Amino acid sequence: MERRYDLDWIRICAFGVLVLYHVGMYYVTWDWHVNSPHASHALEPFMLLSSPWRLSLLFLVSGAATAFLWDRCAREGGRFIGPRSWRLLLPLVFGMLVIVPPQSYFEVVEKLPGGYHDGYLAFWARYLAGDGSFCRDDDCLDLPTWNHLWFVAYLWCYTVVAWVLLRLAPRATNSVVKRLRAVLTHPAGLLLPLAWLAIARFVLVARFESTHALVDDWYNHAQYLPLFLLGFAIARPGPLWERIERARWPALVATLASWLFIAWYFGRYSDGTAPPEAMRQLQRLLWAVQQWGAIVAILGFARRHAPGDSPARRWLAEAVFPVYILHQTVIVLLAVYLRPLDLPVLLEGPLLVLATFALCLAGYELVRRIGLLRPLFGLKRVASPAPARGSEERQPAG
Repeated sequence: MERRYDLDWIRICAFGVLVLYHVGMYYVTWDWHVNSPHASHALEPFMLLSSPWRLSLLFLVSGAATAFLWDRCAREGGRFIGPRSWRLLLPLVFGMLVIVPPQSYFEVVEKLPGGYHDGYLAFWARYLAGDGSFCRDDDCLDLPTWNHLWFVAYLWCYTVVAWVLLRLAPRATNSVVKRLRAVLTHPAGLLLPLAWLAIARFVLVARFESTHALVDDWYNHAQYLPLFLLGFAIARPGPLWERIERARWPALVATLASWLFIAWYFGRYSDGTAPPEAMRQLQRLLWAVQQWGAIVAILGFARRHAPGDSPARRWLAEAVFPVYILHQTVIVLLAVYLRPLDLPVLLEGPLLVLATFALCLAGYELVRRIGLLRPLFGLKRVASPAPARGSEERQPAG
């Protein structure tokens, strides 16, 4: 397969949206690791503009990237699951042990009854020891934790699922992929994923809270695993992508209309008032419409308008994973240390966004230049160039 630059740009922009979303989490009333003293409902409708689809899109694009990697390994005779596991699990473990702990530390400092006063190194030792005594009411922190790196753990598990299917039943898997692509190409075929996402929300969302804990997160698995496998199935070019491109405008209209209702719904019932059951079910349906509609619209517009290859694309495509690993800890640290300045929110917010991107990209520039750090942030090792013939260093005689 030729490289899909449109999917590269989608991946880059989707991770950018994720950074913006996590900065926004500091300023809304929803529970997060730290919250601004100026937190309010004002930003929440804009957060809901991406809440239904941002992670779903990332899993779909990750599935497509996995398809390209699988094809390349098959073509070149390389190994797949071993190198892929190394690229995902080593950064996950390193992130849990080194990158994530400051998030938990400041969460404990700010939200533990009575605070925490023993300093970061003392907390880190207890964190590494799995101390489960940091509790607020009946809610205790599970340490060590992966926080935002849950995405990496899920991505590895879903990659293993795809690998098992391709190794144990390659013909059946390829047959299902071809039939699925054919069905999705039909005029109403793009409604099939929407129906799945709606059913998953109707049946599971009230029974299984979103935990990101892997073992009990069944609603999230019901949406993210199929979308990952769908991304794997549709990565290859063909008539399906022409269908997606034609559907971009109707999908965008459906997305925005659904968002308007969802923003109204959560604002209307933000005080804890129970909505009528019919209203609750309508919200679940329109959540799925916004979720799938946004994905189709983004895929369609990107296929039509995304730039091609460039030095910027290559640099940003490699930067995405290190920036993702770093960003949430950077946001928490910046937010805490900006507080004493007591800046107006309209100044502090944009400053926090710009500083987060700047520090994370600077961190990537540092990481990419240090061979020992590259694998810890999901980057390939760079082989040392072979010395030119006759250029070996001569040692003095004797």
